[in-house]
Amino acid sequence: MSIKILLDKCTGCTLCVKACPFAAISMIDRPAEAPGKGKRVAQINLDVCTLCGACVASCKFNAIDLKKDLGGVDVDLSHYKDVWVFAEQREGKIQSVAYELLSEGQKLAAECGSQLCAVLLGDEKIEEEIDHLFKYGAQKVYLITHPELKHYHTAPYTRALAEAVTKHKPEIILLGATTLGRDLAARLAIRVGAGLTADCTALGIDPDKKNLLQTRPAFGGNIMATIQTLRHRPQMATVRPKVFKKSPVAKPAAGNVVKFTPVIDEKDLVVKLLEIIQDESVKVNLAEAEIIVSGGRGIGDPKNFHMLEELAQTLGGAVGASRATVDAGWISAHHQVGQTGKTVSPKIYIACGISGKIQHLVGMQSSDTIIAINKDPDAPIFKVATYGIVGDVLEIVPLLTKKLKELKG
Repeated sequence: MSIKILLDKCTGCTLCVKACPFAAISMIDRPAEAPGKGKRVAQINLDVCTLCGACVASCKFNAIDLKKDLGGVDVDLSHYKDVWVFAEQREGKIQSVAYELLSEGQKLAAECGSQLCAVLLGDEKIEEEIDHLFKYGAQKVYLITHPELKHYHTAPYTRALAEAVTKHKPEIILLGATTLGRDLAARLAIRVGAGLTADCTALGIDPDKKNLLQTRPAFGGNIMATIQTLRHRPQMATVRPKVFKKSPVAKPAAGNVVKFTPVIDEKDLVVKLLEIIQDESVKVNLAEAEIIVSGGRGIGDPKNFHMLEELAQTLGGAVGASRATVDAGWISAHHQVGQTGKTVSPKIYIACGISGKIQHLVGMQSSDTIIAINKDPDAPIFKVATYGIVGDVLEIVPLLTKKLKELKG
């Protein structure tokens, strides 16, 4: 990728200087040996320039030459096929998000007319997990084994997966937007020259061009943007856990297993795993909770979270929170639900004093049943709620807890 000023065409009009959003263009005296009109010419600071092309569009004299390589492993898009799902594993067990992506991947593969494949990395013992991938719709599993892949390390995983992508050329790669998945996806996209859309909340296939439609919140969650990768392959996206429902296929077929042994270079082993220490301080697992009682600024005071904890305990659920309460220091960030917190999909989600801004809704709107309690009848939360209660949360929650205890007793 490159950009340069064609000095014989540049007139020094300064239109490009005004058009550049990054202040990467300045004017200098025309070199004595440079042909052309005008005493001054444009100069581009390549350390600042992002190759956005705004200056090219503004130039009336075609004096800016911008060249962008197509990138990707192979620029012939017809060479790419199949939908790949990265089957994230920890401690030798495949994570739930992989099954969720496989369930959604079945629809994408069917619309593309291609195979749904899972790619599983680990040591030799990880082969025991393969049957679970077939159960959730995988038609083929790429099994990449190496002793250094037992636990996740950025460099070995990136090298191994990039090698497989270069060889087999998948059209679409989906990864979970977990701590591990986000780290790997960014590195892999750079390594194979692919585009990457992070934290998608919906996926689809363009019926005409068969491109992957990747929808995610943008501009602070105020709009939903749908992104397509038109000229690069593979098309890559990360999706948060619990965005899609996992559903095993009725009659899983025995698929093909393609075994692959990557070449791990010594320079990829600069980080060594010495010990795994579990964080015992994190006692809430919102992602797996079937009932969640969440509180927002409408509960009025941080001490009122005890009221929500009592209701959650009565129901056998967990306590969630809006970003506003976490930012205010009312509760730990481990409880945060929303765009910058956890995406959850419980059977019952009770929103107490939460207005329902889009940033929060994207993290919980896939819940089976949503119960909203808010004094404001026009609160956005009621638009997605299955049941709505207009009233003071400080009065309603204790009454609800009391009645549930009576029913249980």
